[in-house]
Amino acid sequence: MQVTLSNQPLSQIDAELTVLFFTTEEFEASEYQAKSAKSGFKASADETCLLLESDLILCGVENYGSESLRSAAAAVVKSVKPLAYHSLKLSQYHLKNTHALVEGFVMGAYEHDIYKSEPKTSSLNAIIFSTANFDEQSLELDALQTIFDEALIVATAANFTRDLVNMTPQDMTPEVMAEVAETLANTNDLECSVLDEKALEFENMNAMLAVGRASIHKPRLIHLSYKPENPVNTISLVGKGLTYDSGGLSLKPATSMVTMKMDKAGACAVLGMMKAVSELKLPVEVHGFIGAAENMVDGSAFKPDDVLTARNGVTIEVRNTDAEGRLVLADVLDYAQSKVDADYLFDYATLTGACMVALGNYTTGMMGHSNHLKHKILKASSHSGELVGSLPFNKHLEKLIKSQVADISNIGSKPYGGAITAALFLDRFITDEMKSKWMHFDIAGPAYTESPWDVYGYGATGAGVRMTISFLKTLGEEK
Repeated sequence: MQVTLSNQPLSQIDAELTVLFFTTEEFEASEYQAKSAKSGFKASADETCLLLESDLILCGVENYGSESLRSAAAAVVKSVKPLAYHSLKLSQYHLKNTHALVEGFVMGAYEHDIYKSEPKTSSLNAIIFSTANFDEQSLELDALQTIFDEALIVATAANFTRDLVNMTPQDMTPEVMAEVAETLANTNDLECSVLDEKALEFENMNAMLAVGRASIHKPRLIHLSYKPENPVNTISLVGKGLTYDSGGLSLKPATSMVTMKMDKAGACAVLGMMKAVSELKLPVEVHGFIGAAENMVDGSAFKPDDVLTARNGVTIEVRNTDAEGRLVLADVLDYAQSKVDADYLFDYATLTGACMVALGNYTTGMMGHSNHLKHKILKASSHSGELVGSLPFNKHLEKLIKSQVADISNIGSKPYGGAITAALFLDRFITDEMKSKWMHFDIAGPAYTESPWDVYGYGATGAGVRMTISFLKTLGEEK
């Protein structure tokens, strides 16, 4: 589907269908209330109404802010895709909302149906944005074009991430994920290196190796680099890439294993971020580190009661093999810090169900030591379309991951505060100088959905991509 910007007023753009957004109050005062009276349309948020005789589609919005327009745009494209229209057009709704409208249409149109024997087909193949505002006020063309282009890159990167997460375990193994990274590096002018099983052994990444030991698909550590001239900052992004998680010997219930292809969402998000950063050509040096492994069961599987020695020498008592993502991240975080002297270090992981209990299905949990950094991230991501909530560290929860037989246990001794104790586990693998520069993002809730919400349909959401790009853009603007 082509999404383009046309430097013409809406009336002069050749398209089959026109989109108009209304608040309830404005709709009631408009000429369209009478025309749609028989449909029962009230212009409530995300409600759509097709006026066939006028080739118009009306959509209600709560207000003309980014959040409302993004969701409404997704509602429109979802309504139009099953119809016979080939193209639609719309005006701008203020310069500050262009990014939201583009993301709404691009991400709302997304479908992953490659596993269907007869994929759905849609006539809609063109979405055309006018450069004119809905009230016919002129907008600054260069600024509009920049925002439009950036939004298209970020939304496309989020959909790229969704495609990767939605791939089945048989199709997306650690080896395949490394191949995807190498292909991305070739197409987007990135540097890429991959550590195989022998290289991981040489690096003493015993925690990560233990997790992947029982799988026929052996672990890979992937390092992608984007290095512009004279970068204003350097940031390392670390992603958990469990291409499938059975729970290991601490086997998950059968119903909980369904959708576990999404346990690679953190790694896929990092790949999406690297794609977006390189295409936006941000003035920030960015390194993406991915720990790709598959947690399976056979006679060689790691066991509860095992003690593992991580890359940094910390010993870990395994009390539950389903708390495996933090074991992978422990080694990858240490490796990342040894290879790159970064100004910031972020990690992304579908780490705990406890985060969903704390914040719900829609919100990423953010944990770290620096309130200043948390504030910067929240401010930067406030218009990104992603919800972020902060969970606090405290010394009492830290006591729950003490071990009687090793330096640390991989799960807490009590079933409370699980998202925080998981982050505190990762904290043991962050050097003292990096603690104020590190932030952990638990995306277990928003990374995958089985019920449509906002711009998302069934499946992966691309959680983390838009939020992080929004933050990285502020780094370039600060200097």
